[in-house]
Amino acid sequence: MFAHSLTRPRPGVFIRHLVRIVTSMPASQKIVRAKAAKPQAGGILETVKTLVYAGLIALGIRTVAFEPFNIPSGSMIPTLLIGDFVFVSKFSYGYSHFSAPFAPPLFSGRVLGSYPHRGDVVVFRNTRNTSEDWIKRVIGLPGDRIQVKQGQLYINGAEVPRTLVTDDYRTDEEGGAVSHEYLEALPSGPRHDLLKQSDEHIFGDPDFDPNNTDEYVVPDGHLFMMGDNRDNSADSRFMNGLGFVPLENVIGRAQFIFFSFDAEHPWWQFWQWPMEVRWSRLLKGVD
Repeated sequence: MFAHSLTRPRPGVFIRHLVRIVTSMPASQKIVRAKAAKPQAGGILETVKTLVYAGLIALGIRTVAFEPFNIPSGSMIPTLLIGDFVFVSKFSYGYSHFSAPFAPPLFSGRVLGSYPHRGDVVVFRNTRNTSEDWIKRVIGLPGDRIQVKQGQLYINGAEVPRTLVTDDYRTDEEGGAVSHEYLEALPSGPRHDLLKQSDEHIFGDPDFDPNNTDEYVVPDGHLFMMGDNRDNSADSRFMNGLGFVPLENVIGRAQFIFFSFDAEHPWWQFWQWPMEVRWSRLLKGVD
């Protein structure tokens, strides 16, 4: 009689049948299945290569084209506010070793170098600590004679004209200090806003008054820099501090604001974030 019940094969028999099936498989099928197992390792390698390429491209863009910077202090108010983020063009004045990440001393001077224009807002390395990036406005070029008398700027013996905009400019960054806002017209340069609290001696150092300085002659290969917030800016007027800025220290020109954040509330109050964005400043040019 034919048995209708199912029987379980013995383990040894099952293994022998399995080996026989595998060894009798056509070679082409075995190769195809072997190849099908490779894409997983290859996919990881391709992902790593893509990330490396993306990183190199981003590094190249930051080195030769544009680099983002944020504004941490109020020395350039009202042009730039604390919490502004700006794109700086690295190609505007050529390249020095400070243009590269970590500033390796591969060469001196500038490649494809040119001088900024008077009135440009420029990012540069601090003369006293070259690990720090500073931002100021170019006031003097090589050969220029720069002086401040009773709070008024003079270039090459001529008073730089300024027009009062308001005498009630309040800056939250300085505890509500009241300043006069002026529109200043640099020779052969742009008209720009600046702040002045006073034209008198308001600083604590009795031996130096940045509102009444000596006449400085800008040496070759250097720039004279000043902040737009004139009474709250450590700039080239302070010869024992920043002094003249070598052209080699220049990183690039500030072009436009791509983001601006007030940061008035604690960071964890995320529901306040949309209200803290200064929407009107986004994509605003830096003049």
